[in-house]
Amino acid sequence: MVTFTVEDQEGNRQEIEAPDDMGLSLMEILKASEYPILATCGGMALCATCHVEILEGENELGEATDAELDQLENLPEYFPTSRLACQIRISPLLEGAVIKLRGEDN
Repeated sequence: MVTFTVEDQEGNRQEIEAPDDMGLSLMEILKASEYPILATCGGMALCATCHVEILEGENELGEATDAELDQLENLPEYFPTSRLACQIRISPLLEGAVIKLRGEDN
């Protein structure tokens, strides 16, 4: 299990515990935790509606892919630590991370 913190649009933080042995994406865990993630494209890095900002732990996650960067660069507002939740796999690299929701529905 991996534990990380999610900050919602109001600034409220909640610790989330997720299994790291099922190949799930951060987007899937956020949706299962009933956060308002649209994920219109179903996790294909085509819509950016699962946009998040990594507030802590971004160095452990590695660089965004070119497809991910293409989507992020089309957003009205994105940050150096912006990522698409659908492109982040739940793994021990997420342990202790702080993730802020930034998607279109937020």
